[in-house]
Amino acid sequence: MNKKNGKITAKKTPKVWRPKELSHNKVNTKKNQSITLDEIIDLEDINDFTRVFESSNKAQKLVQIIDYQKELEQLQVELIKLQQWVMKTNQRVAILFEGRDAAGKGGSIRRFIEHLNPRSMRVVALPKPTEVEMGQWYFQRYINQLPNPGEIVFFDRSWYNRAVVEPVNGFCTKKQYKQFLVQVSDFEHMLYEDGIILFKFWFSISKSEQLKRFNKRMQNPLKQWKISPVDLKAQDLWDKYTHYKEEMFYKTHSSYSPWIIVQANVKKEARLASIRYVLDHIDYENKGVGSKTSLHPDPNVIQRFHRRDKQLD
Repeated sequence: MNKKNGKITAKKTPKVWRPKELSHNKVNTKKNQSITLDEIIDLEDINDFTRVFESSNKAQKLVQIIDYQKELEQLQVELIKLQQWVMKTNQRVAILFEGRDAAGKGGSIRRFIEHLNPRSMRVVALPKPTEVEMGQWYFQRYINQLPNPGEIVFFDRSWYNRAVVEPVNGFCTKKQYKQFLVQVSDFEHMLYEDGIILFKFWFSISKSEQLKRFNKRMQNPLKQWKISPVDLKAQDLWDKYTHYKEEMFYKTHSSYSPWIIVQANVKKEARLASIRYVLDHIDYENKGVGSKTSLHPDPNVIQRFHRRDKQLD
């Protein structure tokens, strides 16, 4: 009860949100299944909130987003366990994210690191080499970025720039390209023998999906910085990228350092699958204990490179 101007009035009941009446009769409008906006405090509440209009297409999309967020949260809890094990046992983990422009590499990295301890992980996205670095051994500036004991390092593009981006765009000579292909497997074998845990992801998207993402970036003022002159030429150079990508797979895929192909046309599936792959291939402490989701990646989304397989790109 509220007292106002000497009069006692009934306290107003907060309005209960209800969907507009739909053309079909599958909507359940029972009062006990409704929920006020003020009462929504977590994903479970949002799920209840949307259940009253389950047959709506937009509602189905919202439910899918909620399910994705639930899965992601469970996997991020496992990533924290993994990081704690890495710190405790002084392991060194390097995860390479490669793929065409707009393939979703950066978005996947953000989901990996969102809740990790920043003191024992780094994201490496090196700029164009300096004049001094151009005179050094090619791998030297990447060696300086390798993980220290107890650290996970995420490479947003890596030394594999020389395998695809540089030869496609004329940023290296044919001699430099060939020398890289000769040296890279030995380089990675040294990392393997020294105990570094290395993952190499290639995010694969179709040509039409890349164009769609480019157009979205150009229309969004918050994402226009992502468009570079190299990106603008990517569609015209599609077949050239494909040639060098295939050469890279054939010549640098090995049992100790395999290429992992992620079908990335659907961003959310690619993010979950890449996280699951890392978790599935490391035996860390308390792995899967209390988890409400599978740690095994979907083989339709992610798998090792096989010469007879066909990728989206």
